[in-house]
Amino acid sequence: QVQLVESGGGLVQAGGSLRLSCAASGRTFSSSAVGWFRQAPGKEREFVAGISRSGGATYYTASVKGRFTISRDNVKNTVDLQMNSLKPEDTAVYYCAADPDTIGVQTGRYYYDYWGQGTQVTVSS
Repeated sequence: QVQLVESGGGLVQAGGSLRLSCAASGRTFSSSAVGWFRQAPGKEREFVAGISRSGGATYYTASVKGRFTISRDNVKNTVDLQMNSLKPEDTAVYYCAADPDTIGVQTGRYYYDYWGQGTQVTVSS
């Protein structure tokens, strides 16, 4: 079992930065891939970035590549998402999720068994 809590969301102007953090508890976190997803009003929840168990592999959706960076610390049991050059279209509720079964990174939300409650990110133009 893994419990996840996101923090770091807020309101920022376009071009600004935010750093989201996902704090985890549970024995299987360090052996789980972790993904960040987001959901804007009226839209499906979409994959944003993911990191493998060891942190050796990362994957980003095309729209955030070069602007967002995912990292993890398996000692502190945290996964962070550094978001730079934010755009209004990045506005959404951001969720972290854990996938205990995959060695690499999956982009499909149904691979992820554990989810946090989400944190709101709002980017003003």
